[in-house]
Amino acid sequence: MRILYHIPLSPFSRKVRLALMEKRLPFDLRLERVWERREEFLAMNPAATVPVLCESNGLAIAESYAICEYLDEAYPDMPLMGRTLAERAEVRRLVDWFDHKFYPEVTRNLLYEKQMKRLLGRGNPDAAALRAGYANLKPHFDYIGWLAETRGWLAGPHLSLADLAAAGQISALDYIGDVNWKAHDGAKSWYARVKSRPCFRPLLADRVSGLEPPAHYADLDF
Repeated sequence: MRILYHIPLSPFSRKVRLALMEKRLPFDLRLERVWERREEFLAMNPAATVPVLCESNGLAIAESYAICEYLDEAYPDMPLMGRTLAERAEVRRLVDWFDHKFYPEVTRNLLYEKQMKRLLGRGNPDAAALRAGYANLKPHFDYIGWLAETRGWLAGPHLSLADLAAAGQISALDYIGDVNWKAHDGAKSWYARVKSRPCFRPLLADRVSGLEPPAHYADLDF
């Protein structure tokens, strides 16, 4: 059976979960406490990060972008990387944006400081990091709103990995109550469409011990 090693609020794990679900590929989820540095897990991914996808034939693939590229090549039904050269270039650009710009400027400053630090025993949240995360959130959400209002989906006319990468980040932030949806109508309309897709239902059912999401988290009409 295909296994995805993950942490529930990891936005990169969520991106891969959404991709697997969109492609209707069955898989089992396995929580991986990366801070324990299990030898068996390190053999699959020496970086000790999630997600890691292990296929039924034993093939192990680490790092969310590598996993998603693999999935699109190995299971081309329901393509997520775009359908033309221009679309594929734009999908890659936006996935890189959410992985390497949105994450360090917003998600890491909020999710890591407020949730992961506690799990890792690394002290209290850094106030400067939290301020930076909240300050950076608005322009990023404004950009998402602009993309959503000028295109069918974020990267073009079709749902793509760009939407799933963005949704992985935003759903994790939404779980910890850090999105003021009243201030982001454009992004909210796009997120409501993504959130309503069948692939999203398992994420909305997620619950983290000791941390309940806000009431609107699982509400499709939020």
